[in-house]
Amino acid sequence: MEGLGKTIIFIGVLLVIIGLLITFFEKLPFGLGKLPGDIYIKRDNFTFYFPLATSIILSIVLSLIFIIISRFTK
Repeated sequence: MEGLGKTIIFIGVLLVIIGLLITFFEKLPFGLGKLPGDIYIKRDNFTFYFPLATSIILSIVLSLIFIIISRFTK
């Protein structure tokens, strides 16, 4: 159970760091947020943005990171 607690703390710290980077840096690295698969619709009084491609790429990267972390912690 101790390992689970450390993992949750690590994930929390990682999320805080990512949040701070996104907050203080105007542009996201590698064009994230403006990829060809992201849906952006702007009309007169309406703006809709759904970062589909960005979400998929972030999901793949985070999955790989967690797989690598889990292999080192065993």
